[in-house]
Amino acid sequence: MPKHGGSTVKTASVAMAFLLVVCLAALFAACGGGGGGAPTAEPSPTATAEEPTTRPTASPTVSPPAGGKIAFHSDRDGNREVYAMNADGSGQTNLTNNPAEDFGPAWSPDSRRIAFTSNRDGNAEIYVMNADGSGQTRLTNNPAIEGVAAWSPDGSRIAFHSDRDGNREVYAMNADGSGQTNLTDNPAGDVDPAWSPDGSRIAFHSDRDGNAEIYVMNADGSGQTNLTNNPAEDGLPAWSP
Repeated sequence: MPKHGGSTVKTASVAMAFLLVVCLAALFAACGGGGGGAPTAEPSPTATAEEPTTRPTASPTVSPPAGGKIAFHSDRDGNREVYAMNADGSGQTNLTNNPAEDFGPAWSPDSRRIAFTSNRDGNAEIYVMNADGSGQTRLTNNPAIEGVAAWSPDGSRIAFHSDRDGNREVYAMNADGSGQTNLTDNPAGDVDPAWSPDGSRIAFHSDRDGNAEIYVMNADGSGQTNLTNNPAEDGLPAWSP
């Protein structure tokens, strides 16, 4: 009888070898073979910084400066009047609206009132009005010339100059016009009072030493002192806040 056992085993071995080759070929292809080198790893995605979110820019809000309004005088209506406007120049309004001369406005510290000078009663006098122009009231009532109103920091008093005693002197009065007092009381010309921020002193200019100099005194008129002491003309003092 013919012997088939060895042939069968041989055939099975060949089949298994073929199957192994096919499996290796498939594995080789799956791993990217054929390039002759190690499989190339897929590059990891690079982390990128998150783009900042762009926020919409709001339209700028224009805030009015401290005080909010500016008072000034103008003769645009044929004579000098006191006007007020917003800090950006808008809303220019005639506050005094009088055929006389109204000038030299000065805001009260609380911005509710404006002192000014007017000749509507025949000579220059100190007046006060509300910030909208209402309630215009004469504070001084003298045949002399008076002007340059300056409020004390607490709003309780107003300094001004007047020639009611024969020469210009610095006076002070209560905000309602009462208690008018000559502070400088000197035969020279003393003008342009300016209160210190704490209300304890008043600067002014005087020609008592032969030419205009800057002086300072206590709020009651005592301690009058020459600050500049220079042969030139010095005037219009202004305190820093």
